[in-house]
Amino acid sequence: MFLDEFHRAEGSTVRISAQQASRFAKELADDFNPIHDPEAARFCVPGDLLFSLVLAKYGVSPKMSFIFKGMVGDNDPLDFSPSEANEFNISNGADKVYLRVERSGAIIKNPSLAETLSRNYVAFSGHNYPYTIQPLLTAQNVMLNPERPLVIYERMLFELDSLMVENPILEAKQAELIVKGKRGEVNLNFVIKSDGIEVGHGFKRLLVSGLIPHEQAVADKLVADYLQLKHNYQAAAQ
Repeated sequence: MFLDEFHRAEGSTVRISAQQASRFAKELADDFNPIHDPEAARFCVPGDLLFSLVLAKYGVSPKMSFIFKGMVGDNDPLDFSPSEANEFNISNGADKVYLRVERSGAIIKNPSLAETLSRNYVAFSGHNYPYTIQPLLTAQNVMLNPERPLVIYERMLFELDSLMVENPILEAKQAELIVKGKRGEVNLNFVIKSDGIEVGHGFKRLLVSGLIPHEQAVADKLVADYLQLKHNYQAAAQ
């Protein structure tokens, strides 16, 4: 499984190290959010890695939603006990729920479909900042606080017309930002295509907090710093 190098399983318990999570974010999702750096004070495992593990271990259904409830830290235990239920949680096996999964319709356990969907979704998801989110913020005259640029993955949902899909590809559609004071809700919509034909759709929702009035020079530096992180990582990897 292509996810083997990004987690370790001990029976039904999965653990993800900070190093594994950071590599997944940078190398598969092209996501250089500092919150995924191993040394980050508020480090968390990328939600897209949890999403990918769910598809790999629980299969794909025509309609699935993923509601993120908490941040997964370095080597936190994750209970991936088998389930055929329409609703289940990924938790620490006790009182801490990290992810709520809801699904309907048939369940197909097709590793190839799960991997293709995961890779395509992760590629779409990881490019949200700065390419999509920054223009949305600028258009509403707000920006992330450079002292604490907090962006939280709140949920994602997808629907497929059929599970007999080959080589699904995600294509970004219109995105929107709803600002409420210092908080914002970003909805990133996408369609799923196969051989050029639309076979499904979905969205990813992010919550942003601590928004401040837009200052072009400060916003430009925030983007430049982010892109520099990406350049430095890729240069060191060569």
